[in-house]
Amino acid sequence: MTLVLAVGLGLLIGLALGALGGGGSILTVPALVYLLGEPPHAAATASLIIVGVTALSGTLTHARAGTVQWKQGFTFGVLGILGSYAGSRLSAAADPQLLLFGFAVLMLLAAAAMLRRFGRDGADAPGHSEDDGDGQGTETRRARPGNTMVTGPRLQAGRVGRVGLTASAVGLLTGFFGVGGGFVVVPALVLVLGFEMRVAVGTSLLVVAVNAATALAARLGSVEVDWAVVLPFTVAAIAGAGGGGRLAGRARPQTLARAFAYLLVVLAGYVAARSLPHLL
Repeated sequence: MTLVLAVGLGLLIGLALGALGGGGSILTVPALVYLLGEPPHAAATASLIIVGVTALSGTLTHARAGTVQWKQGFTFGVLGILGSYAGSRLSAAADPQLLLFGFAVLMLLAAAAMLRRFGRDGADAPGHSEDDGDGQGTETRRARPGNTMVTGPRLQAGRVGRVGLTASAVGLLTGFFGVGGGFVVVPALVLVLGFEMRVAVGTSLLVVAVNAATALAARLGSVEVDWAVVLPFTVAAIAGAGGGGRLAGRARPQTLARAFAYLLVVLAGYVAARSLPHLL
């Protein structure tokens, strides 16, 4: 029964990760804790293995379609290394129930971010004009799948600072909660660097893989990993990510993101209800 659950959950999470470039990984820790019986700290470490390997596999799938910007992705990932390491150290000292309650809050924030970013029909359609956060709209133009969208002036110093802060925050989330942080990376790549949606999804998987590897390196040796659960979960997630990568090229991202956001809200409520009584 455990093996069947691990495979089924892996397929679901891999599908979401491959299709959206993030979000699927945030389900891994609750799934490991509540459905597969893993302790919270062990689940966070196992999640990094599952998410990191799956994200790397998804990166290769997207790369074959020409939707990965390697230089920008590695840069974003490297900028998050310090935050990832710090998050891993903080997580080791945190109360397990506090960790889970914080995870519930994180899921609600992720759902809100997804609904805000993808909640409007046509929000990511080519040619859509959008405010980039500095009060000036940025007109996008059609680009081939392997290219970023051209969005006016070159990256300014203020935007470089925002990229660095965002990358550090994503690294901190990855290290502390065992998530990939792709739900933050995708909007950041679209809004700050002007990436086309499909390129942002592919590149975010590279960032997730780099962050997960860094956080895992800081944890290994301190937490025992249940490989009987992790290995089938990871293999299934890789298969799901391949399907998700193909789905990303066909399905409307708004539809996928909205459905996933509603799932996050339900799951966050469940995790909060289970963990909060232990903290009171």
